Amino acid sequence: MPHNIPANFIPVKRLLTDNDMKIWISTTQFQNLIAFTKKLSMAVRGKTNQDITEPKSSSIEKINKIIYEISQLVVKNKVSDGNRSISRFGKIEFRTFYDDVKEHSVSLLKENFEGLSESQVAELQTYLVNSFGDRQRIDYGSGHELNFLCFLYVLYEYEKYLSEDDLTNLVLSSFVNYLLLMRSIEKEYWLEPAGSHGVWGLDDYHFLPFLFGASQLADHKHLRPKSIHNDEIVEMFSDKYLYFGCISFINSVKTTSSLKWHSPMLDDISGAKNWQKIADGMIKMYEAEVLSKLPIMQHFFFGKTIMCPDGVTEYHAASTDSLEECDHSHNKSELINTWGDCCGIKIPSAIAATAMNQKINDDKGLSTHKPLPFD
Repeated sequence: MPHNIPANFIPVKRLLTDNDMKIWISTTQFQNLIAFTKKLSMAVRGKTNQDITEPKSSSIEKINKIIYEISQLVVKNKVSDGNRSISRFGKIEFRTFYDDVKEHSVSLLKENFEGLSESQVAELQTYLVNSFGDRQRIDYGSGHELNFLCFLYVLYEYEKYLSEDDLTNLVLSSFVNYLLLMRSIEKEYWLEPAGSHGVWGLDDYHFLPFLFGASQLADHKHLRPKSIHNDEIVEMFSDKYLYFGCISFINSVKTTSSLKWHSPMLDDISGAKNWQKIADGMIKMYEAEVLSKLPIMQHFFFGKTIMCPDGVTEYHAASTDSLEECDHSHNKSELINTWGDCCGIKIPSAIAATAMNQKINDDKGLSTHKPLPFD
């Protein structure tokens, strides 16, 4: 918590019941967050990752600087080789990294964005810190990714820092830098997928790069959705389009079977006639499967900008000191029938499994190493 900031300025979690969700979905705040996501998506329509608008605004540069400074905390808190071989599950060094992010976040915000009020610092810090995963469970999922979207949204809503002219760069520069940092964090600390959605999701960790990536390709004259099954095409365009970059990353860590088996939703989506259908579907899916799902939104923070709607469950601070506890109830049918993030069965990341298999092969002199993007 930032120093000397009243507790009522700190964003808190408020959605605990199905009725709370009904109230949230009916609000202007809900629609505004969807509208912002659509704006970002449209801002990169038909653009490649290299179509960054130059010169970047000072605010884009400052966001990128914050991401870079946090990347240096990963370097500072490397996992020891001995610990890396102990378990296939998340590495405890992540907690030291997370604490470092929290400790430095206030100064990073104040140094880069002059004129922030104390309540604004508290708001931005909450979304920024929670963008990198869960300290207790050492996991990451689309709910944490949502925090980074909210960090950008709240900064945009402050008006003096970001404008409509920054939207393209928010995706192609800032979000891409965040995505690359998260992949390095996922690899370094073997973050577990949040919850138990497994293969039912687009990806073990991310949603937004598929949403933005489909929009990039919506008007493409030659590439078709089924192209994700062609390894040569995937590698050719992995640096150019977010969607292909995601497929390339998945292929690099899930090498034991085809996309059809380890990512059936992506396989199904590839049957669409064109990218526009996928782009439209991604927005609808994000609204329905992320912003409207209790297992994810129970972890969502409401503050001064994204305000908690009237009528939801009265707030009570909950203890999360134990790794076996969380701060909400569980709806078992939600966890079974959706791929929402929550406190499901702990499963090792594909990154961890691939790395350990590689180590075994290396020890036997049977190296089949396919470098990960951050090797």
